[in-house]
Amino acid sequence: MRTGTRRPVFGRIYPRLAAAMDEGGMAQHRRALLAPLTGQVIEVGAGHGVNFAHYPPAVTGVLAVEPEPRLRETAHAAAAAAPVPVEVAGAVAEHLPVPDRSADAVVFCLVLCSLPDVEAALAEARRVLRPGGRLRFLEHGRADSPGLARLQRLLDATVWPRLAGGCHTGRDTVALIERAGFTVTALERFLLPEARTPFSFHTRGTAVAATGR
Repeated sequence: MRTGTRRPVFGRIYPRLAAAMDEGGMAQHRRALLAPLTGQVIEVGAGHGVNFAHYPPAVTGVLAVEPEPRLRETAHAAAAAAPVPVEVAGAVAEHLPVPDRSADAVVFCLVLCSLPDVEAALAEARRVLRPGGRLRFLEHGRADSPGLARLQRLLDATVWPRLAGGCHTGRDTVALIERAGFTVTALERFLLPEARTPFSFHTRGTAVAATGR
């Protein structure tokens, strides 16, 4: 199992970028993402642990998966200060180190944009979720106008993934989740920042594994 994905430049830059996003309003969306959770949670692509402070008391434990060594080191420090028990693991989204049907929730927060194999990661989420378990997601993705969508495709085919740790601006997150066998049961779309840019289009929601698959 591959446990180290070295992106040293991204590992240095991302905490500062996340702090700026939180100051611009992302922190409230993080809290809203995590507030409904209970029981055992797996957070995929936990980064430097920026979400840890927002987990509610009803969560009994978090397994935070992060393959990038620099970010994972910072996440260990954040876990020590978290209000709920957090274990940080060096693993990848496509191979979660937990048994089948062992999690009450799986969290993807600003990570589906950068995964090399989104389908495999979502299949793993389905595998580890207990019956009735929830997928909670907060992601940026495809613009709602043809012009900005074209710009996103251009960025994604050229410089942006190399500059931003594999990030793609224009993935249709909701469609990917549904194609992976989930039913989206709640969804909010919002702009952050409020200006319409290739990076502004966000979704926050809940999905459950579709029955009959």
